[in-house]
Parts: sequence; C-alpha cells; structure tokens
Amino acid sequence: MQSSTGNLTEGPIGRSLLLFSLPILAGNVAQSLNGSVNAVWVGRYLGEAALTATANANNILFFLLGSVFGIGMASSILIGQAMGAGDIARARRVMGSSASFFIGISVVVALAGWLLAPRLLAAMGTPAASLPLAVAYLRVIFLAMPVLYAFAFLSAALRGAGDSRTPFRFLMLSVLLDIGFNPLLIFGLGPLPRLGIAGAAWATLFAQVLSLAALLLYLRHKRHVLWLGRRDAALFRPDLQILRALVVKGVPMGLQMVLISLAMLAMMTMVNGYGTHTAAAYGAALQLWTYVQMPAMAIGAACSSMAAQNVGANRWDRVSATAGYGVLFNFLLTGALIAPLILLDRWTLALFLPAGSEALEIARHLNHIAVWSFLFFGVTFVISGVVRSTGAVIPPLVILAISLWGIRVPFAEMLQPTLGADAVWWSFPTSAVCAMLMSMAYYRWGRWRRAHMLAGPETVAVPAEVPATPPSPVADPGK
Repeated sequence: MQSSTGNLTEGPIGRSLLLFSLPILAGNVAQSLNGSVNAVWVGRYLGEAALTATANANNILFFLLGSVFGIGMASSILIGQAMGAGDIARARRVMGSSASFFIGISVVVALAGWLLAPRLLAAMGTPAASLPLAVAYLRVIFLAMPVLYAFAFLSAALRGAGDSRTPFRFLMLSVLLDIGFNPLLIFGLGPLPRLGIAGAAWATLFAQVLSLAALLLYLRHKRHVLWLGRRDAALFRPDLQILRALVVKGVPMGLQMVLISLAMLAMMTMVNGYGTHTAAAYGAALQLWTYVQMPAMAIGAACSSMAAQNVGANRWDRVSATAGYGVLFNFLLTGALIAPLILLDRWTLALFLPAGSEALEIARHLNHIAVWSFLFFGVTFVISGVVRSTGAVIPPLVILAISLWGIRVPFAEMLQPTLGADAVWWSFPTSAVCAMLMSMAYYRWGRWRRAHMLAGPETVAVPAEVPATPPSPVADPGK
C-alpha cells in the first residue's frame, strides 16, 4: 500500500506551509472562478433577477456545506494527529467512521432541502421576481449535496494526511467540467434541452459526480493509505470513541460555519429590503470577496493540517512557528489582492452586472468600505486553524459568535435608521477587527495547548511549558 502522504513534522516550516497551502489556494481560486463564470452567464444573459436568485440560493448552499464543515475538520485533525504520531491504523479507523457519518448526514440534508427550499428562500425575503428562479436552482443543488459532501470530506481527509495535491487535481477536473457544462445546459446547445437557471445547477451536479468517481478510482488505483476497499468493510462500522470526537469537536467547528452562514443570510435579508439594484450590487461584490478571502482560507486550512501533525508528533515549537508564518503569509497574499480589486473594481464588478446597470456604483461604494475587513478576517482564520488543531474548539466558536451576532448583525440593524445601507457595509470591518483582537488574546493567554481530540490513551501529551507566542519566522526550528 502506498502512503501518498506528506510529512509536515520535518523540514523548513515556512517553505513547507507555503507549498502545502498553494494547491489549496489554487483550488479555492479555481472554485471561485467557476462560481464567477456561472454568475457571468446568469447575470449578463438571464438578468438581474436571475443573479439575485443565485445569490440567495448560494447563501443557503454555503450554510449547508458549513453545517458539516466541522465534521470534516474534526476528521482531518484526527487523521493529521494520527499521521504525525505514526499511527496509520488509527488514521484509517477515523476515515471509515467519518465516511459512514457523512453518508448518513448527506442523504438527510438532500431530502429535507428539496422539500423546504421554497420556504427557506421565502424566509430570506428573496424578491418576488427572483423567487421561482431561486427555487428551481436550489432544488437541483440539493440533489447534488451527497456528492458535494463526499468530495469535501475526502479533500479534508487527504489534507489531514499531508496530501493537498490530489484534492486539487480532482477539484480542477470538477471546475473544468462545470464551466463546460454551463452554457450547454443553460442555453440548450445541440440536442440538450434549454434549462435556464436550473441548467447552472445541473452542471454542478454532473461535474461533481464525475470528479468524485474519478477521485475514488484514483485512490483505489494508487492504493492510498486512506483508501478503504471491500476488505476494510469493518472499518466503516462506527467507532464510538471516534464518533464522539467527531460530534463533540466537530459540531462546535461546524457551528462556526453555520454562524457565518446565518450572518450572511441576515445580511442578505437586510440588503434585499433595499431592492433589486442593491441586492444585485451586493451579489456582484460577493463574487469579488470570495477571491479576497481565498488566501486566508487556504493558509488557515494548511496551518490546521500542519499544526495537527506536529501536535501528534509533540513538536510544539513547530506548532508555534506555523502560526507565525500563517499570519505573515495572510497579510502578504490577502493584501496583494485587495489593492488591485479596489483600483479595478469598476471593471471587475461590471462582469457580473448588465451593461448600464444602476447597481454598478452601489457595488463600487460598498466594496470600498467592506473589502478591507478580509485582511483582519484572515488573521482570525489562521489563528483559529492552529488553535483547533489541538481540539480547542469552543473558544473560537464563542469569539465568532460575539463578533458576528454580538457586533456585526446588531451594528447593521441598529445603525440603519442613521446610515441606511452603509450600516450593513460598515458592519463588516467593525466585526472583523474585534474578532482578530479576541483571537490574538486567546492565542496568547488561552489554554488551547492543553486541549485534546480523543480521550484516553491516544490523547497527545502536552509538555509542562510550551511557547505562548509564535516565534519570528527567521527563527525557524525546522531549518
């Protein structure tokens, strides 16, 4: 059996972290580009009502993917700690139990979502002109949820094993297929039927099914260390200790994404109240913001995997250095994206809006106010990734809850009578700065280094004294 994994407990930390994060970043960018290409087809050729429909439906999709994000992260951290400790058998047990858990959840979500799609969209205040379009789009997306969940889970598990390249390759396959299927199914080229906005959702479904099948065949062919075949059927029987860790640790991590998703839904609901032009402007800005947050998300995910392996190997010096490099790379990469998006937003935002749309200037205005918040969001994301790698999942959840529901949503709601829609836009940087400060304080003074994922003999031992702050990147203990 081939390992096809990467050892993140040795070698230069900065270089290893960057090389590990680049495929994640490239995959995230490609996925966002895919969404943007879809938005161009929908916005420019089907109109503002259709673009607003996809913006509302995609917020629900993000919520659904976020709801199982924590289980995927928990399994990734458990696999990473096991790989760092050299315990391959435990990594495979985690893989089997997690896969069974994901299969059950995905089926329930798909069935419930199909039935509740109209009510969910109506509860968000989706404009009447967009509601039927959004329902047609979202119901097909719900059909795709099992394969979307499976692909996300496999990608997280492989990254926990130190392999970020394999998920990237098959994500690229999915993106290329999706981009290719979109015009064929939206406009009904050749023998294919004209499906309109639902065609964009069917393109996503077909692309995900084909890429997931290809990934599974690849893992089987390579005899990957995490591949479980018929001979390993017993590993799919849920391990109660692992299931407990997935739930106890995964649910709080998943709730973080749920809180983000619910806050996005709350923002979208407020924005919908200002009419189609403002809603379309916000939807166009969201397309740009997905790119701005990509570096932080990639670096945060890489930090979590690297820190988890080093926690398993009891290399706390490398855990601390990983946090330092992660924050540094976030400022460099995220900052490098924000400046050109501010300077060129007249052209980039116009990609997602019809020619001469009144929404363009609204989009430029809100973008100038809110886009900077992702620089601070990145610091929080990186620190949270490192902290969660030990099993400390409650404090990051509390910090996020305070920043979003104690600061962002109330700020936007209470100041609208005074600032109008600007209250919504200014709530983003205000809450992001507060979250960053709280995360930094917990990293410095919190007890996250003594947390653990599994109870019992497999718990990672923590030394009496571990670094409280990340060292300077020049003092790289891995060099």
